[in-house]
Amino acid sequence: MINEYFRSIILQKTGAATLVEKEIIQELWSGYGKIIRVQLEDAAMKNVVVKHVQLPMHSQHPRGWNSPIGHQRKVKSYQVETKWYQTYSQHSTARLPNCFAVEHYNDEVLMVLEDLDDAGYSLRKSVVDWEEIAACLKWLAQFHASYLGVTPDGLWKIGTYWHLATRPQELGALKDQQLKMAARIIDRKLNSCKYKTFVHGDAKLANFCFSKDGTVAGVDFQYVGGGCGMKDVAYFVGSCLDEEASEQLEEQILDTYFDYLQDTLKQNNDELETEWRTLYRVAWADFHRFLKGWSPGHWKINGYSERITTEVIKNL
Repeated sequence: MINEYFRSIILQKTGAATLVEKEIIQELWSGYGKIIRVQLEDAAMKNVVVKHVQLPMHSQHPRGWNSPIGHQRKVKSYQVETKWYQTYSQHSTARLPNCFAVEHYNDEVLMVLEDLDDAGYSLRKSVVDWEEIAACLKWLAQFHASYLGVTPDGLWKIGTYWHLATRPQELGALKDQQLKMAARIIDRKLNSCKYKTFVHGDAKLANFCFSKDGTVAGVDFQYVGGGCGMKDVAYFVGSCLDEEASEQLEEQILDTYFDYLQDTLKQNNDELETEWRTLYRVAWADFHRFLKGWSPGHWKINGYSERITTEVIKNL
């Protein structure tokens, strides 16, 4: 249930006469709150989506990673997301939900967002064809172009939820000694790139909403921060393609992404493209490092990931 103070904020910011909590869209990870569709009466819009964060007394992580480090990472992620919506989101040329209000009350946070279903982005995909992959790559290219060279003040200095500084436990649990020894060099190589932008930080297929005409919108900005755009591209590909398709389509994926990126930039930047192309497999190896420490039996750990990572380590 949304408390009375937050209900009054929603009514005030949307101009609605009354509201009804229509449905829970999603429970937040590890019991940190809910995403709720709220129906409005006598307002310019039919519904809004409310992200209601309530910090739990005892978080229940599904893979057993309950720790003060994990809790602080999640708390910071919601602080980052509110900062993102208040300060940066309106500068994105990639489609994402409009934010109508951000409010704090005791240990709770409220974000009142546009309902992307009502805006025409009502489709969610678990399997995608090439056109849908290309639409997501276009979104990522537009997103990265929007923030090229911008300093992520108030966001994660290094974006993504798996970056090494925030994952000491998973590194400690990593059994692959060669990868463990190379982890810091891989991390440094990615983070010392000349061309930096904002990365979405959790650009998996589940965080894209599709329209009937084939365009996409992105959601969930808890891990947005600075970095190389290849982190998002590699992570996105791994979220929706198996190892065979990831390998077969690698060149096509990169060509398509960089075509969109160069189109979106005011002028072509060949130096950026050259640098980032060489970092695609490094970004893949970086996520592979996290995954092998976090969940050694995960379906995303495959022959392609192992081969790429071995090659990256050899070339460090």
